[in-house]
Amino acid sequence: MRLRRTLPALAAAVVLGTTATACASSGSSADASATQELKGQNLTVAAVWSGTEQENFKKVLEAFTEKTGATVSYTSTGDNLSTVVGSKIEGGDPMDVVMVAQPGVIKQFADKGWLAPLSPAVTDAAKKNYAGVWSSLGTVGGTQYGLYFKAADKSTVWYNPTAFQNAGVQPPTTFDDLLRTGRTLSDSGTPAFAVGGQAGWTLTDWFENVYLSQAGPELYDKLTRHEIPWTDPSVIKALTTLGKVFGDQQLVAGGGQGALQTDFPTSVQQVFGAQPKAAMTYEGDFVGGVIAAELKKQIGTDAKVFPFPAVDGGKAPVMGAGDAAVVLKGAKHAEAAQKFVEFLAGPEAAAVWAKAGGFISPNRAVDLSVYPDDTTRQFAKSVIDAGDTFRFDMSDQAPAAFGGTAGQGEWKDLQDFIADPSDVRGAAAKLEADAAKAYKG
Repeated sequence: MRLRRTLPALAAAVVLGTTATACASSGSSADASATQELKGQNLTVAAVWSGTEQENFKKVLEAFTEKTGATVSYTSTGDNLSTVVGSKIEGGDPMDVVMVAQPGVIKQFADKGWLAPLSPAVTDAAKKNYAGVWSSLGTVGGTQYGLYFKAADKSTVWYNPTAFQNAGVQPPTTFDDLLRTGRTLSDSGTPAFAVGGQAGWTLTDWFENVYLSQAGPELYDKLTRHEIPWTDPSVIKALTTLGKVFGDQQLVAGGGQGALQTDFPTSVQQVFGAQPKAAMTYEGDFVGGVIAAELKKQIGTDAKVFPFPAVDGGKAPVMGAGDAAVVLKGAKHAEAAQKFVEFLAGPEAAAVWAKAGGFISPNRAVDLSVYPDDTTRQFAKSVIDAGDTFRFDMSDQAPAAFGGTAGQGEWKDLQDFIADPSDVRGAAAKLEADAAKAYKG
């Protein structure tokens, strides 16, 4: 998730080696009479997670050790996952399992011949416990290589309840209501939105939610694959709708230029800091981590959240991201690797991290009661209830030159758009020119 590029303190780009062993305090629900069928085997697992995420994932590894007897060594790659994995493969010492976020990276690894197909036990568990969209995201050329273990809900709008109370407004359920609510908030003396447009990735998420709700999942998929151009009428319509927010100086704190000078953490601080400068900020469920850890505010009391509202009569969007487990071809402990991914595919592993917090699962077999608070339960239920209408972040599936690089492609084009939302067709033409170049390459 791009949050890691924005908050390097939460995920330093370093490689750390740690070993997870069974311990009584792991929070595991593993059966004490487990067979220990993998005792004596060592498993190597890599992911981008560090800090609190790493500590919570280690609890999952410890639960696997307790259940199977396998020892697990963990490496944190930071944002250099592809580079670290590639160098290990070239050196003839591949990890056994790697947690990968973007479907595009899974495809890249599969195309290079780096991945082993998941075992029938894993794919059967995925069919049983997950909506089909999640297996599709981990499938390349008809073969499933990835099992999504961790999800993110990026269709969430966070708000300051005091500002809402002072303005006499309630969380809206439609985009038109959102605009009306925003203007009422502004009239009360608090600008509606803090927008962190400095990097550009938040703007892609704004667009994706509007487009998914307004145009629907089928066109969303086609635009994701660039099977329709960014000059398509559906894109023009979505940009026009988005311009109703970005083009209204009353709605955005500091206007478009102010948004372009605001990074993501600052946009959260502008709503929930000591002196609020806006009433709402849009971004994913991970906003809660910034509010709790950085601003020391209470989720559900000092900060509340509502789903991104439905646009033009469409369904309310549920768009997000996630992290999938893949098994590297040539792994030294292939049997243990497949058993570990099978473990991740069941509810037991997800429950371990869910209890620790900062996690939601796309696994519908996970009991919502294991989540530590009502807000997290709301996010998890939203992802599960979305089923096959859930859509993965569009820009994360695009070539990096278009959907994932600061100062170019979609990031830059949407930054230019927020600076001047009046030229919708010009913005669409720039997006299409950059997309065509990136997808062709």
